[in-house]
Amino acid sequence: MWEKKREQIAAFPMSARPLQRLLLGNAQDVDMDGSGRILVSPELRAATGLTREVMLLGMGSHFELWDSAEWARREAEDLAKGMPEVLETFSF
Repeated sequence: MWEKKREQIAAFPMSARPLQRLLLGNAQDVDMDGSGRILVSPELRAATGLTREVMLLGMGSHFELWDSAEWARREAEDLAKGMPEVLETFSF
């Protein structure tokens, strides 16, 4: 999946060069250890504000890694905004 995304990012127009640097320049290959864990580098943790407590959110085709306190703040903020318009016709 990453290779496909990397190609899409690389194809952005020149006006998006700063975004390309941000996304591609900070990408890192990582391996899982024997317990299925990955090590997030200190540089990436600092750049993203990750502390010791993190949340791994499954997003369908990918996952997001959030600082737990930041996720709780963001989730409360999002819930306070109410139901997005896109969900008005959505049902299970």
